[in-house]
Amino acid sequence: MALICIIEDEQVIANAVASRLRGEGFEVEIAHDGLEGVALCERVRPDLIVLDRMLPGLDGLEVCRRVQASRPVPVLMLTALDAEEDMLVGLGVGADDYLTKPFSARELVARIRVLLRRVELRPPAPEGPRAVGGVELDGTTRRVRIDGDEVHLTPTEFDLLALFVARPGAVLSRDHLIAEVRGWKGDSSGHRTVDSHIRGLRAKVGAERIRTVHGIGYAFEA
Repeated sequence: MALICIIEDEQVIANAVASRLRGEGFEVEIAHDGLEGVALCERVRPDLIVLDRMLPGLDGLEVCRRVQASRPVPVLMLTALDAEEDMLVGLGVGADDYLTKPFSARELVARIRVLLRRVELRPPAPEGPRAVGGVELDGTTRRVRIDGDEVHLTPTEFDLLALFVARPGAVLSRDHLIAEVRGWKGDSSGHRTVDSHIRGLRAKVGAERIRTVHGIGYAFEA
């Protein structure tokens, strides 16, 4: 059974989500503020985190940064804010998916299963370092250097870059990227999420390295 940590300060929501997830066969631990959530994740090392965007103590963004700095783990972020910029910030600090309140328990469970399946099906990154066009990617340590300088990528950004580095110059469709990195069939919502991750990846590796192929997807320019 997968262990899921819920970090949510609204106890009614936290308890309702925990009850549904336990009913689906998951193990669940709950924290009600940011500091408690970071400590909980360090202690129990969950398979996935359901994380509220607005928390007392540390907000969800800082919690996500600290947890991801320790070890890569899927994060589903909850928010009452339905703005694209807010979603981009959340994805940029390491969240894998985003769900706006109010949400249905059925959709939450479906998103969680998708994220867990993605981890199981994650394509292996090339073992050892591989250098292409000033980008050095080490699949063993999951570290990346750009023109000699180490950069921090979120787990999703790393997986995307690994796909690009493995096929420099090839045009990869959004549906292909969704299927390989996220493990599910794409739709318009999934396309927007991939575009958001690509935007964050470009900011870190250089926009000129990832070319947009309009109406299709992206290509890595070595």
